[in-house]
Amino acid sequence: MTSIKNQFKFIICGTDTDIGKTLISALFVRGLNSFYWKPIQSGIGSETDSQAVKRLAKVEQGKIINEAYIFREPVSPHWAAEKDQKIINFQQLNLPNVDGSLIVETAGGLMVPITRNYLQIEQIKKWGIPVILICKSGLGTLNHTLLSVEALKKRNINILGLVINGKKHLDNPKTLTEFSNLPIIAEFPYIQEIDSNNLDIIWRELNIKNKLISLLKSKENK
Repeated sequence: MTSIKNQFKFIICGTDTDIGKTLISALFVRGLNSFYWKPIQSGIGSETDSQAVKRLAKVEQGKIINEAYIFREPVSPHWAAEKDQKIINFQQLNLPNVDGSLIVETAGGLMVPITRNYLQIEQIKKWGIPVILICKSGLGTLNHTLLSVEALKKRNINILGLVINGKKHLDNPKTLTEFSNLPIIAEFPYIQEIDSNNLDIIWRELNIKNKLISLLKSKENK
């Protein structure tokens, strides 16, 4: 029988760019003492997403799995690869074999092209592990989130639930639940200064681990 720690394998995907995927990934990596993998990093800036997760989650370097590809330009992977004159080999995108929890963070949203004829959502389908969809709390989230949910459901991709990121909204969570028929795993609050202590407090207060266990069990029983 699969142990609980090996059941905690999730894809963190967002409904848009700059939605907080890396921040939420750090929350899950720290809370679950998980391995973290960002298969494709487009754009380096002051730090990569892997470096940001290591800094925020304060996990040992061994928990951070090397990227399959790092491209210089902060653009869609298909174009970033072309700019760097590299070809993406899909075998390099196979899930890493780890003993324990794994958080996989995608590059951008579901319909981002990885190559000129292959969308990220197709790779998500191939990976075959549950998706946790990150969406913003405010204006625009209903359209972006429901379109993303529809695209995932159309392809029979397992969606574990939603994480809403940002300043608390009085109606959007309720509306998203009603129309998507998906649970909200967490509403991550707006915090100006994020560190590992804040992540610990949020993880405990929102009771995220128990919610994950409950959702996984309910999926098994269906």
